[in-house]
Amino acid sequence: MSTAQDTAGGEAEAWGEVTPDAARRLLVAAVEAFAERGYHATTTRDIAGRAGMSPAALYIHYKTKEELLHRISRIGHDKALDILRTAARGEGSATRRLADAVSSFVRWHAGGRTTARVVQYELDSLGPDARAEILALRRQVDAEVRGIVEEGVASGEFDVPDVHGTTIAVLSLCIDVARWFNVDGPQTPDEVGALYADLVLRMVGAKQPPAQT
Repeated sequence: MSTAQDTAGGEAEAWGEVTPDAARRLLVAAVEAFAERGYHATTTRDIAGRAGMSPAALYIHYKTKEELLHRISRIGHDKALDILRTAARGEGSATRRLADAVSSFVRWHAGGRTTARVVQYELDSLGPDARAEILALRRQVDAEVRGIVEEGVASGEFDVPDVHGTTIAVLSLCIDVARWFNVDGPQTPDEVGALYADLVLRMVGAKQPPAQT
């Protein structure tokens, strides 16, 4: 079992905005525990132990286990949205921007697979208010990808009869990378990102590859 300080792939570095250090160690420990055991099977004692702290110390920084999950989910969704928004508002054709969005989104799910598994698959463990907040962010994520697809259809770059359904398919394809990606496998996050960008462009019937747009 790894410790919070040695999270696989250096994912602990992704939480630099969480302060103080003890709060960040607890959050990283929670990510590990939730990804490994699931939210409901994880106790606050498990989390504190991984962080090398006493159970009582956890409550200094987080009132409940759910507050930890909410913080993880909020930060993760904010980052996911920023990745897609940056690509969607970048320069170039819809083809280029969709390829950038998919490759970047996939790289995030592969490179930060432990975090992404918790962010994407523990939504139903949140209480009603926190869940509603995260669902609102997910709708914004959906809107960024849907917007690119709509622009591609309008410009004649894409052949998509069902924009809504295609958007769901694209996002599902990207998100699932967090479930299966293996850091010791044959492909790097960059390689998987490039592969998925190509697959998605084929899915939307892109007229030409990004390099020619």
